[in-house]
Amino acid sequence: MNSDHKTQSREYRANCAVLTVSDTRTESDDRSGQLIMEMLEQSGHSVKGYAIVKDNPADVEDQLLDWLRSSKTPVLPLDKSGKPAGDAGSGNGGMGSAIPSKAQAEINVIITTGGTGIARRDRTVEVVSRLLQKELEGFGELFRMLSYKEVGASAMLSRAVAGLACSAGHETFIFSMPGSVNAVRLGMEKLILPELPHLLWERQR
Repeated sequence: MNSDHKTQSREYRANCAVLTVSDTRTESDDRSGQLIMEMLEQSGHSVKGYAIVKDNPADVEDQLLDWLRSSKTPVLPLDKSGKPAGDAGSGNGGMGSAIPSKAQAEINVIITTGGTGIARRDRTVEVVSRLLQKELEGFGELFRMLSYKEVGASAMLSRAVAGLACSAGHETFIFSMPGSVNAVRLGMEKLILPELPHLLWERQR
């Protein structure tokens, strides 16, 4: 990767969905899920889906598959006014003709929180891993490295995972983080938000 890639990709924005996996959380006290959505929107991304499901593999998989099957829209960079850039003659290879309306916008990034530990009911990682065609091993490695600096050896209990899933030929990035607010803030600030535009750009070029 070179610095030009970062420059070319910095305006890319995603349509996202957020999934909280918990037996106890509700919308009123889901601080981690709310934090993810707030940070995404503050960075210019759109939140198109949000759900809370129990720590039950079938429920987690059903919700993820529902979102994956909706992931059909290419992601385009924004112009200076905040609108999708490019049209058939803009130099984007004709990609502008595929720009969706807001009503048609579909999900291409899913972020989950919860169920990544080693408790008996922590099964999010198993479900997500089955859906990934390409795993971003570096996400989990870096997440645990950064966590170690904050919580010490307990960082080894985190099985944070990320990668690229594919459904009917359409691609979606999935990031799975622990359920704690501090872990979510760490993953969003240090890993997901800084690199997300570049990830989207890499799959478009």
